[in-house]
Parts: sequence; structure tokens; C-alpha cells
Amino acid sequence: MRTFKALIGIILVILSINISQAQNNEGQIHGNFQIDAQVYRNDSAIGAEVPPSKMGLNSYANLTYTKGNFTAGLRYEGYMNALLGYDEEYNDIGVPYRFISYRNDELEITVGNFYEQFGSGLIFRSYEDKSLGYDNAMDGIKVKFNPYKGVYLKGFTGKQRKYFDLGPGIVRGVDGELFVNDIFEFLKESNSQIILGGSFVSKYQKDENPVYNLPENVGAFSGRFSITNGGLNLSAEYAYKYPDPHPDASDLYNYNTKYGDVILVNTSYSKKGLGIYLSAKRVDNMTFRSDRNATLNNLHINYIPSITKNHTYSLAAMYPYVTQSNGEIGFQGEIIYNFDKGTFIGGNYGTNVTINFSQVNSIKTTPTVTTDRYESDYLAIGDDVYYRDLNVKIYKKLTPEWKIDLNYLNLRFNNNVMRLILDDSGTSTFGTLDANIAIVDATYKFKPRHSLRMEVQGLFTDQDKGNWAMGLLEYTIAPKWFVAVSDQYNYGNEDDKLHYFNVAAGYKKKANRIQIGYGRQREGVVCIGGVCRNVPASSGFNISITSSF
Repeated sequence: MRTFKALIGIILVILSINISQAQNNEGQIHGNFQIDAQVYRNDSAIGAEVPPSKMGLNSYANLTYTKGNFTAGLRYEGYMNALLGYDEEYNDIGVPYRFISYRNDELEITVGNFYEQFGSGLIFRSYEDKSLGYDNAMDGIKVKFNPYKGVYLKGFTGKQRKYFDLGPGIVRGVDGELFVNDIFEFLKESNSQIILGGSFVSKYQKDENPVYNLPENVGAFSGRFSITNGGLNLSAEYAYKYPDPHPDASDLYNYNTKYGDVILVNTSYSKKGLGIYLSAKRVDNMTFRSDRNATLNNLHINYIPSITKNHTYSLAAMYPYVTQSNGEIGFQGEIIYNFDKGTFIGGNYGTNVTINFSQVNSIKTTPTVTTDRYESDYLAIGDDVYYRDLNVKIYKKLTPEWKIDLNYLNLRFNNNVMRLILDDSGTSTFGTLDANIAIVDATYKFKPRHSLRMEVQGLFTDQDKGNWAMGLLEYTIAPKWFVAVSDQYNYGNEDDKLHYFNVAAGYKKKANRIQIGYGRQREGVVCIGGVCRNVPASSGFNISITSSF
């Protein structure tokens, strides 16, 4: 089956090239390559073991050919074997992504694989993220149609990717978006820009359950709007999912038949030197998969965006937020202000200050004896705090040579809900964690192209493994060279105080980049936008190579 798909992918590309040769313009080929590999070594101190294959390698190669109105492409993927932390189902090679597309001024048709998103993704989002090992690409047919200025329509049908195969369910969807100012003549000169949108998505999965009579077709719809006037923007989307019986992870035979819904509201205001951002979200029973029995990150049809800040510093990202699609209510606010140079706080070069706060709670529910299991009060906030994050960032250029980035975070993390840190029996190792995190990131510029970046981080908590300290030195000769050394030290761990050291160096020339490194990787979780991947402890030599053309 996999060999057949690879062959079909190659045939599609060849056919598209032959078809497009009949046109009078020149064709173009673009692509990119990526290789990530690690050679492992035993490190009993951190619990790192060498897998039977001794090393892991993830590789990708994208090739796209365009000529005239035709585009065709494919992606080769090879996991030999997959890097630790990626699902073992990826241990294979093949061409899981291939497509051919035709486009003119009004119409676009794609056959094969594609990615797409309706609105915020509340009822449909197909995308991939290599760092998470996540890919739910569609395999089918997609059509985009622009029949009139300001009117944009989409439709698709297909199945979702599951590793090197396809899931059992069929997903169908339509979406429409209206740019109101383009449609109505009297609004074309208006300062306010209005966009309206709506979507409907359904899935079909054959009912083979010997006990329950499960619906084979389940639909979801959403409506959205966006209004922009100068620096002010307001957008909102509401989505409703019809009853979609699916088992809880804790009880695979006890199906939940409650409907699901989610509302997401975002507003922002900006002018010179000031930015304000506010968002709110309420989610109730919005798990939506093309296979009702799928687990982990497999076969999600929709995507519930994160409502907390995504942190990039290592200690700040140690306890990340995980979207709770079964039920959550939260909000986020952020203020960005630039103090002008010449003022007391701005100094000679100005000062940028960002204050961000977010909190996610449970929804308030009342248990019932029905298969819906509970009723929920839409406007009530639950008593359980899932996640809270107050962070302050100050960025300042001190002199022509020095610039500094200061960060402080106050964090509350409910591991009983997030369940990111578990013992061997799958039980949470602690309840709620409270932590304070401080970060100093300073850069000194020697010459126009030479700089040294110094980073110091501290995480202070009485829960989990206690306090951490982290230090990094990175020397860069822009734009080609860099070398870095770092260490994370778990000095607050009473059972075992551990160092996680790393050294790395990289070289970049035009579109080619190579990076090598050696050191330890602590056990933890990588999260992007509320979607997460567990990373086991590992130690050894790693290399990454990327190139594009």
C-alpha cells in the first residue's frame, strides 16, 4: 500500500509536467531538504538508554514543480529510525504527501494531499509541525472558488493522514467568506473593514460497535466575523459540534453523547508606541476526530488555539499549557508599550515593556445520570485553576554595544489536569505547581558582525523536582557562524542534583545550514499552540542539515 502511494505520487508529478509542457511559459522547480539525526549513548544518571538502532534519523525532502496554471509536488519522508520522542509508527520511509493542482483567476482544484483551515480552526484545521511529529494532512479533493469580488468559497472531501496510512473516517467540509467592503459599493471607502465567514464540516465513520448504536455521520458548524478600523480589531468565532459519542481516555467503553461548542473572542488595539491585546475562550466537549477511538495526537479534525503565551526560553517552557478540549474557560491580556528615547525610563535608546497575563479554569458543571454525563452553566467559571501565567518582559538597548532582555514569570500549573509529568503507573507525580522564573538575556556586539549572547535563567519552586538554574554563552559571527555552550542544573532536586550540558555549533551559507551538537536532553514536553509531544531523556551527538532551492 505504501509503495503504491509513493508510485502514485511520482506519476502525478510526471503527469503534471507533461501536461504543463503544452503551455508556452517556463516551468520552475523548488524544494527543500532537512535531516535531523542523533547518535545515542547510555547515561544512567538521567535515565537515558540507547535504543536498539543506536541512532535516530528524521529526513524530509519537498519538491514542487510549477508551470503556468499547474502545480505538482511531493514530499519524501524517511524515519530510520524515528528520533526518540516521535511515535514509533513513524519508523518507515515513503511519499505520504503528493498533489497536483490547477488554478486560474476564479477556480483552484487540488487532487491528492493538502492542508487547509476554516477560520480559527475550531471545526477544521489540517496542518503539520515537524517539531511535534504532527501531521494530519488531507488526502482527497479540494476546490476553491472566487465567483465574485469579495466572495470566497472552499470545499473538500477526503481522509486524514495517520502516520504512513489513512484514518478510517471520511471528512467533508465547506467554507464561505465575505469581504463586505468589496461587495457593497457604498462601503468601499469606509474606514471599517468587515469580514463575515461560516463553515460546515462533517465526518463519516462506519458504526462497527457491537454494544452501542453510534451515529455514522457527525457534523459541526461555525460562524465568525472580523471588524477592523484603524488600529482597532475585533474578531469572534462560535462553533457547535453535534453529539459525537467518543470514549474518555480513562474509560474506553463509556461513551459521551453530549454536544460540544466553543467560542473564541479576540480584540486588539495599536498605535505608535502602544499595543493592547485581549482574548477569551470557552470550550466544552470539542474533541472532534475522524476516528472516534483515536488517541494521542491522531486524526484531529479541528484545532483549539492556545490562549496563553508561548514561551521560548527553556525554563519558562518547562511547564507548558496544554489545551483541554473536553472543557476549559480562560482569558489573556497583553500590553506592549515603548517608552520613547530621551524620557526617564526610555533613556538614550528607548525601552520596550510587555506585560502579559493569562488564566485557564475549569468550566462549571453539574453531573447528570444521562449519557451526556453533565450540564454546564455557560457563563460560570469553574473553581479549578488549570493554568495561570503572569509575565513581564523588558527590552532595552543600553549602549551601541549592549542590549538586554529581562523576563519574569509567575506560574501556576495543574499537573492533575495537564498530566504532563507522570510516574510509571500513569499517575500525576504532583498536584499544582507554583513557580517563579527569572531570565536575563544580554548581548554584547564586538564588531559589526561579531556578538556574544549571555543567558541566565532561574526557576524557583517547591514542587516537582525543585529549583533549576540555566546558563548559556553563544558567540556569533553573522550571518554564517555560531557556537554555543549551555547547562541546565537541577540543584533543587533533593534526590539527584543533575547537570544537563550541551555544546553546539552551526554554519550557514545562502540557503544551506548545518548544526552539530553534543549533550543531554532532559525528559519533558514540547508544546506549540497547546499541542504537545513527550520528549524522553537522551544523551549523545546530534546533527541537523537543511537546504532549499
